[in-house]
Amino acid sequence: MKKYILRIIITLLVGFIYYYFVLPPINPTSMSFYIFILFMFITYIITGMFNFFDTKVYNISVNDMIKKQKIFYIIPICIILIILVNIFYSPLFNSKLYKNRISINEDASFNEDIQKVDTSHLPLLDKESSQKLGDRVMGEMSDMVSQFSVSNLYTQINYNDEILRVTPLEYANIIKTITNSKKGITGYITVNSVDGEANLVKLDKGMKYVPSAIFNKDLYRHLRFKYPTEIFGQYSFEIDNEGNPYYIVPILKYKGVEMLKDVKGVIIVDPITGDSKKYTKDIPKWIDHVYPADLIMQQIDDWGKYNQGFFNSIFGQKNVVVTTRGYNYTIQNDDVYMYTGITSVASDESNLGFVLTNLRTKETSYYKVSGAEEYSAMNSAQGQVQQMNYKSTFPLLINLNGNPTYLVSLKDNAGLVKMYGLIDVKDYQKVVVTEASKGIDEAIKNYLANVDIDPEEDVKPIEKEITVGYISSAVINNSTIYYIEDSDGNKYSANIKIDKNGLPFIKNGDTINIKYIDNENIKEIKEINEL
Repeated sequence: MKKYILRIIITLLVGFIYYYFVLPPINPTSMSFYIFILFMFITYIITGMFNFFDTKVYNISVNDMIKKQKIFYIIPICIILIILVNIFYSPLFNSKLYKNRISINEDASFNEDIQKVDTSHLPLLDKESSQKLGDRVMGEMSDMVSQFSVSNLYTQINYNDEILRVTPLEYANIIKTITNSKKGITGYITVNSVDGEANLVKLDKGMKYVPSAIFNKDLYRHLRFKYPTEIFGQYSFEIDNEGNPYYIVPILKYKGVEMLKDVKGVIIVDPITGDSKKYTKDIPKWIDHVYPADLIMQQIDDWGKYNQGFFNSIFGQKNVVVTTRGYNYTIQNDDVYMYTGITSVASDESNLGFVLTNLRTKETSYYKVSGAEEYSAMNSAQGQVQQMNYKSTFPLLINLNGNPTYLVSLKDNAGLVKMYGLIDVKDYQKVVVTEASKGIDEAIKNYLANVDIDPEEDVKPIEKEITVGYISSAVINNSTIYYIEDSDGNKYSANIKIDKNGLPFIKNGDTINIKYIDNENIKEIKEINEL
């Protein structure tokens, strides 16, 4: 009897050590839970090979132990059951579950949903450029750089109408973790994605419950003991509207054992106090990242693959579509959206459309705007300056005067942005690059002056009779642009190409009929009917 009690105690002790460091969830849909149970079984069986109350040495074979430990046979039975359950939840038998993991609005209108480009809210800097700026700021802080390093998270957020990437500091190494554990990590870095301004925000109280901490202040260990049954996803770092730091940890859910992965909520952790709160609904609006982008990409792929069943996804592949290989972020209505293109499974160089997903609500829309695949557009922009060997960032999709347009940054080998490129989504041969030093507004003007773009079908030019109050012209990249202000103070631009014989003779006080595309800044004249 004493032998069995001691075996149980040893098994529990070893199991606790395993649990403390590996942190498996006590959840039957997690594979790590079964590995933990298997580890406990094996530990119990091994302890049976020793007689702790007898000085004799026993030479017992593994086969003899298996015969004596009947509980051992539970292991293969459990494995077989897991396999059978997972086969039932595989796409072979449940392709509809995979298709319906994400609900996509397929009747969305590009010009109704996508705001016209606002250059003050364009996230021009990608993660790599933000990292370089953040590292530079950290390097200037001599009192902190020896104690802390910069995390590579750089989460894209919308903070009080500013587009930022934010990332926390981390303990530099295990020694610095021990020496700084009482005061914690005393700052985080913000990088403005529009103008590149980078700042180190110092905190009055340090962050102690962080991923780089040890023992009970390790972020995941702290959460595991509070939420033992929850399955945690990859954390992100955000700040609320007052600038307070938080870790956002998605709560995952599965069917079967790690099948049909999804998010059922989040846990918000205050790294300063360790306080946390779980949300499965009514998630605070300041949080931008609830659903990981890679999970959304996976779900969109399943939606495109299994829309006509499992066998069609392999053999006929009728109407089978997939996402392109990359994604980017954009800002709409104070939320962060993930953008990716949709292409045929044949992986040609064109897109059938694109999707936008709200990473807080998972609201997703599909826009049937056919055109160039993102990597083709990137190559087209790089080709304009191929002698420079600049590399293009993954495109931003913008609404430029009612037209879907790709915007890329062209960077040198040091990762510095040297040029902006704009590419027509419908025709990637229409590409114009401009030196970044001139600014994004100048890049857009340059593009519009050199590329003839037809508006989308659902964007009807507005017809109006105006009286010219002021007119002037300027030559931009070998093309003459006329700028007109009417008697009501409205501003217009017109390329000489639309009326070579009439535009040069317009003067102040003339009344003209025009058709134009509305724009928040300068309205673009597409046609002059009468002079």
